[in-house]
Amino acid sequence: MPLSEYEQRMLQQMEQQLRSDDPRLANTLADKSRPDVRRLSLGVLLFLLGLGGLIGGVATNVVLLGVLGFLAMLGGVMLAISGPRGAGGVRGRGAKRAGGPRSGTSTTPPSGGFMQRQEDKWNRRNEERGR
Repeated sequence: MPLSEYEQRMLQQMEQQLRSDDPRLANTLADKSRPDVRRLSLGVLLFLLGLGGLIGGVATNVVLLGVLGFLAMLGGVMLAISGPRGAGGVRGRGAKRAGGPRSGTSTTPPSGGFMQRQEDKWNRRNEERGR
């Protein structure tokens, strides 16, 4: 069921507010990419071949075959769960850090460290409750 025109406008306003309030979170949510089916299928295939090697190594008492099978299984799992090398690696994390509040793009003035901000939030909550 499609959204009504009013619901679409409200959704757009909420997205714009999210982008303005927390651009890091908005970028993180927008950077979700689809899984790479090719890498996933190659990883599963490598895992299954490794499993066969491991079972064959145990059945024939050939330790080297079992170890190679295990390593193939490990490599298959790593291939299946890892993303492409260029996207979201160490560079992606560093880029997010560089865009943090220290870059001067934040609309709120810096208010000290993490503990100071938590203490300020605690004090504001207590003031709002009337304590």
